[in-house]
Amino acid sequence: MTAKRHIVALTKAQRTELETIVHTGHRKAFPRRRAQIWLQADQGAHGPGLADAAIAARLGVGVSTVERARRAFVQQGAVAGLQTAPMDHPRTPRRLDGQGEARLVALACGSPPPGFAQWTGQLLAEALVAEGVVETISATTVNHTLKKTR
Repeated sequence: MTAKRHIVALTKAQRTELETIVHTGHRKAFPRRRAQIWLQADQGAHGPGLADAAIAARLGVGVSTVERARRAFVQQGAVAGLQTAPMDHPRTPRRLDGQGEARLVALACGSPPPGFAQWTGQLLAEALVAEGVVETISATTVNHTLKKTR
């Protein structure tokens, strides 16, 4: 067994705060799980100091999750380690704005093109491109947008 690189040693105050997070109120899953891991991994005077595999088995998480939680505690501290990291990449811009969605719904509510019994996602996507509403759009995006607007 190799020595742990990141040792969690909680003070009495930190331990009390983490126990409060785990045992009271409705909390988000991420900070609650981190608190549970830190309490189990605590190698201080008041903690059980369990091995990563034992913590993972008890809490139903992977060993790598326990290792990442230990690292977060050592590198960021107890308060910052409970926060989720913000996304570091921008969201993809929407293909259809409000007017584009309105045109899509109008097309879908109208009669299908000649030779077809009903509209499909692919037909609607092709119609939006043909009308110049968008340069490109997938049938999946069309279907998701219609599902959202129903």
